[in-house]
Amino acid sequence: MFIAMNRFQVKRGAEHKFEAIWSARESYLGEMPGFTEFHLLKGPVSDDHTLYSTHTTWVDKAAFEAWTTSEQFRRSHARAGNDTGESIYLGHPRFEGFEVIRTERKSAAAA
Repeated sequence: MFIAMNRFQVKRGAEHKFEAIWSARESYLGEMPGFTEFHLLKGPVSDDHTLYSTHTTWVDKAAFEAWTTSEQFRRSHARAGNDTGESIYLGHPRFEGFEVIRTERKSAAAA
């Protein structure tokens, strides 16, 4: 399994706009072989920004890399930016990719 994450520092006061961009966005992830799930995460609030992260899981790193070179990726990111004036971000998103070494899940007996 491979986990791909992007961290976004969204300027304070622009959180609603950022969330609206993601709510209206077409992702095309479901069309991709090897895609498992997506999460948009809202993190801690600092003096000048709120931290957000996107988190996708893939069956393996090759499936994620195929996504990044696909037509679906290009379409998904074509209108993903902030095209309406001043940037809502502090800097560029920060990508982090992780190969999963160990996974633990709650067993049905423990539920």
